[in-house]
Amino acid sequence: MSFDRRRFLTLAGSAVAAPAVLRATRANAQEVTLRMHHFLPPVSNGHAKFLKPWADKVAAESNGRIKIDIFPSMQLGGTPPQLFDQARDGVADIVWTLPGSTPGRFTGVEAFELPFVANKKGLVNSLALADYAEANLAQEFREVKPICLWAHDHGLIHANKAIKTIDDLKGLKLRFPTRLAGEALRALGVNAIGMPVPQVPESLAQRVIDGAVIPWEVVPALKVHELVKFHTEIPGSPTLYTATFILAMNRAKYDAMPADLKAVIDKNSGAVASAMAGKVWDDQAVVVSDMVRKRGNTISVLEEAEAARWRKATEPVIEGWLKTAKDKGLDGEKLLASARAALAKHEKAA
Repeated sequence: MSFDRRRFLTLAGSAVAAPAVLRATRANAQEVTLRMHHFLPPVSNGHAKFLKPWADKVAAESNGRIKIDIFPSMQLGGTPPQLFDQARDGVADIVWTLPGSTPGRFTGVEAFELPFVANKKGLVNSLALADYAEANLAQEFREVKPICLWAHDHGLIHANKAIKTIDDLKGLKLRFPTRLAGEALRALGVNAIGMPVPQVPESLAQRVIDGAVIPWEVVPALKVHELVKFHTEIPGSPTLYTATFILAMNRAKYDAMPADLKAVIDKNSGAVASAMAGKVWDDQAVVVSDMVRKRGNTISVLEEAEAARWRKATEPVIEGWLKTAKDKGLDGEKLLASARAALAKHEKAA
């Protein structure tokens, strides 16, 4: 073989191999950038201990082909109640929000938000809600691609006075997070005031409200422990209330992704992601309550007999929800039974 022919074949072979090298390089390059939007600051536990680790996990398991840029504190504009529609409409690719931010819109998921239905533990609530959502909520959240739903641990009352009985609640101005939590508080004699959680610190500082109903996890981000001195827990399970959350993706954005990248999102969806979130809320409940106690604030736990009075007083809220569900063509009794069965299953396994 002549020198020129050997040189030609060598060069030709290199040219054939080159696309394979380029393809391999591109396979590890970033292909999809997703914008995640939510309502709390980056110092919040929800951001730092769940959303960012989840986004990092997705990036790592995609070999860097998926990048998720997180925009906290409503940096992409709008208000917290608009987040779900931002995911639906593509203003953001992924959002973290509360279905309860748009009262009355998502009736099915409210079964978990009824008074004295949820478990004290966030992990139990979250895994139960993952099961319940798979069985019951596909139609309710059809406008988006749900990545996961979860519910926090027990909500408690943080106020500028000690609360040990129903009588202590009369006329107290307390912020509530969901429609049903508000109805439960009103049934207990509270002057319940709804507002997005980022407004709580200023409202407490200005005495617009006397306190708030939130879980321990969010207390440090809002500096609630610096603005009030008294915290009241409800003993055991079921607890006074929980709020549900959804991590939702724009459906068109998801559908446009390559199949192998969809698989990465799917692998980190459902119960896997719900469990990640639930554990954060449970872990932080211990950390934050210890911090608050050491700070000198007063943490009270209702007596069992008093908690029974609260449960009895809030029973009409459940009856009202069952009627609302029926009016919307839903079998509320069946949904509530499904929620309670899922909670019992995961409480037993915990």
